[in-house]
Amino acid sequence: LNFKRVDHKQGLGTYLREYLRTYMTAKEPRKSRYKTWQRQQYFEDSLAWATNPLYGWCNKNEKKDGSHYDLYTDGLKVYTTIDSRMQAYAEAAVWNHVGGYLQKEFEKGKKSANFPYSNNLTKSQIQEILDRSMRQSDRYVRMKAEGASASEIETAFATPVEMTVFSYEGEKDTVLTPMDSIKYYKKFLRSGLVSIEPTTGYVKAYVGGLNYAYFQYDMASMGRRQVGSTMKPFVYAMAMEDGMEPTDTIRNIQRTYQVGENTWSPRNTSESRYGEDVTLKWGLSQSNNWITAELMYQTDPDGFRLAKYLREYGVANADIYPTLALCLGSCDITVAEMASAYTAFANKGIRCAPILVTHIEDVHGNIVADFSPRMNEVISEESCYKMIDMLQAVVNQGTGIRLRYRYKFETPIAGKTGTTNSNSDGWFVGIVPRLVTACWV
Repeated sequence: LNFKRVDHKQGLGTYLREYLRTYMTAKEPRKSRYKTWQRQQYFEDSLAWATNPLYGWCNKNEKKDGSHYDLYTDGLKVYTTIDSRMQAYAEAAVWNHVGGYLQKEFEKGKKSANFPYSNNLTKSQIQEILDRSMRQSDRYVRMKAEGASASEIETAFATPVEMTVFSYEGEKDTVLTPMDSIKYYKKFLRSGLVSIEPTTGYVKAYVGGLNYAYFQYDMASMGRRQVGSTMKPFVYAMAMEDGMEPTDTIRNIQRTYQVGENTWSPRNTSESRYGEDVTLKWGLSQSNNWITAELMYQTDPDGFRLAKYLREYGVANADIYPTLALCLGSCDITVAEMASAYTAFANKGIRCAPILVTHIEDVHGNIVADFSPRMNEVISEESCYKMIDMLQAVVNQGTGIRLRYRYKFETPIAGKTGTTNSNSDGWFVGIVPRLVTACWV
């Protein structure tokens, strides 16, 4: 009498459930199925098909009758690694902090004529962003498929219609033009969070966004964003592998480097201790760009080594271009990849690939698939201990110290902050002995 079917857009772990559905039912990648601009997606899918037994599992495996498994009709039980309590905490944390605090802070910038965009952008650049969003919308794709002309589509997007939109206070019925609705949704901060058990790779919490019904693009595993200073620990890890120590010093000054045919002079947000010899530990804790750039120049001036390292850390970005400037996080990485990469620091130098499913049972309760941790050693155990020491300094005395004085974290924690130009992206990766959590806004 009380049975109620749960909509797939509701309940706990909505992004995770949808991600698993598409991941397990994926077909073997064929380049002809991908558009030119989907080069990165083709690369990721091909890599997953070859290396991850869960990707395309339904199409890789056959039942006794020779047919492939059907996720909807075969009565399969898929056992995930998610801890339901941690998942609930993670979803609440994202909702409360992003919606209850950061969104309000962000909207204080409404006085800006460019809001919600940076004042660094021109009107034409903003219009280009909105036009691209329009072309990616379901309405545009549908009208284009039906043969509508450009002028007809433009008229439709400028015509007010009744619609229901998202708000933090609940759904709102309103009248907007489709283009105005795009502008409305652009003001909302997006977020993603992934928590991984570093010794097994088990994903304990997975948040791809604020509300799956309205923001269906998964920012945990699908969306790639520039990582900024969360890249720096990988540079310092290379230095530790070369025998350097956290107590080694570098002169804290701005330098100019030759990068190809151009010169590059990295900037710093602070000139604290300018001209002094500072330790590497201090440099990482303060997220100092000058120290990181000089360390990169000493260990990997062309960036090829770091690019190779990133592959070993589990980054599947096909467009990582080796360059000296890579040390400051100019490439795009997913939240899940970043969480996985940092497991190397928490697991004695051994990186664990994320695992979302432990095993699958058929309708009769027989185990038809079992999934084991996939690991690879990235750095030595000795280098790992040095990295943990420096990453703890980030929280105890550096850019992550707010965790201590504002959020009252009292237990040992290591981590790294990261921001990109105009604060477009904000990152934090936190490490405690049994958990690595990466989050992005």
